[in-house]
Parts: sequence; C-alpha cells; structure tokens
Amino acid sequence: MSARHRGGELGAPGSGIFLVGGGWDAPEVYGPLLRAAGAGSRRIGCVIVDEGDGAEQFGRYAGALRAAGECVPVPVGGRFEPGSLQDGLDGVLVCGGLTPAYQDAFSGCLELLPEALAEQGIPYAGFSAGAVLAARRAVVGGWLVDGVPVCPPDTAEDLDEVEVRPGLGLVPFAVEVHAAQWGTLGRLVAAVAQGWVPYGVAVDENTVLTVADERGLVGGRGRVHVVRPSAGDGAGAVLRSYAPGESVPLGQPPLP
Repeated sequence: MSARHRGGELGAPGSGIFLVGGGWDAPEVYGPLLRAAGAGSRRIGCVIVDEGDGAEQFGRYAGALRAAGECVPVPVGGRFEPGSLQDGLDGVLVCGGLTPAYQDAFSGCLELLPEALAEQGIPYAGFSAGAVLAARRAVVGGWLVDGVPVCPPDTAEDLDEVEVRPGLGLVPFAVEVHAAQWGTLGRLVAAVAQGWVPYGVAVDENTVLTVADERGLVGGRGRVHVVRPSAGDGAGAVLRSYAPGESVPLGQPPLP
C-alpha cells in the first residue's frame, strides 16, 4: 500500500496506521500497534520531542507499551531522521507534547518518513500530537477563527488563531485529539467548515482508530467523531460519532 495520500485515495504505511487520542487509562490502545509489529520482543521506537522532561516522558510511554504486550521501547529524540528506522525497529510511536513543536521536528522529512515506513513495512502509531501529525494537513493548534473562540483557550498549543500546517500525509483527513476531554472537536468542525481541511476525525482519550484502506476500526474506551463538510453552498459541517468496535467509513464521499 502507498504511504502517501494521492488522488483522493487513502493509503497506509507499512503494516498500518494507529491514531491514539491521548489518555493514560487504557493500555489496550497500543495493542493494535504491537500486533502489527509482529511477535516476540518487538522494538518500538518512541519519538519524543524533549521539552525538558524527555527521559520521564519516555518512561511513561515505555510503561504503557509494556502493559499492552511484550516489547522493547526504544527512545528516539531530537529532530527525527528516517535513518532512525534502520536500527532494527519493528514499529514507531510518535508521542505527545506541544503539537507545533512536533510538526517542526518532522518538517525536514515530511516526504521521506512515509516512504521509509512503506519500504520497510513498519507500522506507525501517533499519540496525541503524533496522531495530529499523521494528517496531510495538520490542525496544530489555536482557539480562535477570526477572533471568535471555537475551543477552550487551554487547548490552543501556544497559538491564538487556528493554524493548519503540512503533516506527514499518512492519512488524507485532519486529526484532532482529546476530543471529549478537552473540547477540541469544535476546532476541527471550524477547520472543516472553513475549507482548510477536506474532512476530519476527532479521537477521544483512551481510544484508538485503526486505519485500513477506506475504513477504520474504533478501539479502546471512547468514541471517534468524523466531521465532513455539509452539502450545499453554506459553510458548515456534518458530524457522526462511532463507538468502540464500530467500523468507520473514511473515504472522501460525504456521509449519507
């Protein structure tokens, strides 16, 4: 499968894409990544942008991964380079933190990383900021649209106006996270209604969306919310939510 979104089609790198909406109460959200990475002591590269507590954060992710299954978490820090995948990694988890900082850390390999994942058959999981970054057009933060609030200011990621920046292009839709817990769904609705992104998916905490071809599967304990532009000439959006175990249509056509 292609690692890039081209011509309106939805592809997946390597062995799959897994989008985690944040949260620390459901280690099972890492299960799909570990299963895609193979059997035994799978080496999972944890990409962390160090904001001064990198070692502590790595320990937290390592503990969550080990609680989900047998694996060997490997820290990957600094400005990520695709060459890091050549160190015998079986999977990649891009972790959480300040989303604009993660976008900046990956800015030099937005094309190269998806290609490297596909060539080596390595699955990608994103947690919070890492999930947002999987999009072709990433909604990296902000809480205002033309000065009007669309989500709580505490979720703004150190930005005022909502910003959309280039992402990895692993999925064609925008991704929002901490949806129910932080109230970020409104930001995604605004981005879709404004036409800044073609459509979007918001993931609750302790929830994972497994992406495969034109569909996804909801796992964990929360819900996944799909936002698409409304029909007609007006700027609007249509929302539909999916519970754990439900299949999510992810292709471009609007929902019926």
